[in-house]
Amino acid sequence: MQTYEGGCHCGRVRFRVRGDLADTLDCNCSVCTKKGFLHLIVRPEHFTCVSGEDALTAYRFNTGTAKHLFCATCGIAPFYVPRSDPDKIDVNVRCLDNIDVGTLRPKPFDGRNWDAANAAHHAND
Repeated sequence: MQTYEGGCHCGRVRFRVRGDLADTLDCNCSVCTKKGFLHLIVRPEHFTCVSGEDALTAYRFNTGTAKHLFCATCGIAPFYVPRSDPDKIDVNVRCLDNIDVGTLRPKPFDGRNWDAANAAHHAND
């Protein structure tokens, strides 16, 4: 595991995360597809919001479990609380500093068929 820093576009929201980019997921659900979100799900003790927590706005839909966070200034979604793992933090790998996402091999997550994909995801835990 490595430590990475990242943030939103305008710089108001900054965070630090410790994780393994080999665990990156690419979800095909409607929200993730439209946002271009690449997921790195980590335990809360591996994540710190360094600044801008007060600049975050939340969006919830469907079950209301996921807490989709985005910067109220620039609209970028650097991290959120995922429905699949509501006790963890899901970092948008595209918001990490100096990461070439073209070199990554994200694992597919079939969010369009969420129940089956979530069961398969947790079967590997």
